[in-house]
Amino acid sequence: MWTKSHTIVTKEATKEQMWKLFSDVNNWHKWDKGIDYAKMEGKFEQGNAFELKPKGNGKVKIELYETIENQKFIDLTKFPLAKMYGEHTFEETPEGLKITTKMSVEGILGFLWRKIVAEDIVNGLPQEMVEQVKYASKL
Repeated sequence: MWTKSHTIVTKEATKEQMWKLFSDVNNWHKWDKGIDYAKMEGKFEQGNAFELKPKGNGKVKIELYETIENQKFIDLTKFPLAKMYGEHTFEETPEGLKITTKMSVEGILGFLWRKIVAEDIVNGLPQEMVEQVKYASKL
């Protein structure tokens, strides 16, 4: 399995604001400039799924694999012969809110999907996470 993560610590946003940001899937396009849209019906909870359309690529179905309100969620994208997990955690520390995004890819063709999808996501995390905090701080 291939895994990479990025962490930031901030006092600009609370875990509740970050949860509100992510759980409002239908408005992700307002802060994520790399997507055309994300659509979800129903609640942001384990077992539910949403559709995401990255700019310049086809749409993908993403399942909410695990959700713990205001603490973490794990999303799962299934590719042919591989799975990609995105784990997003929000932890209060004396220094501020510690936000970590960890991307993992596993499966026989994991190496291929890592190159095609996951590495680009990971490379964009430092800037994207700053944008997430900035937007969440206004919620």
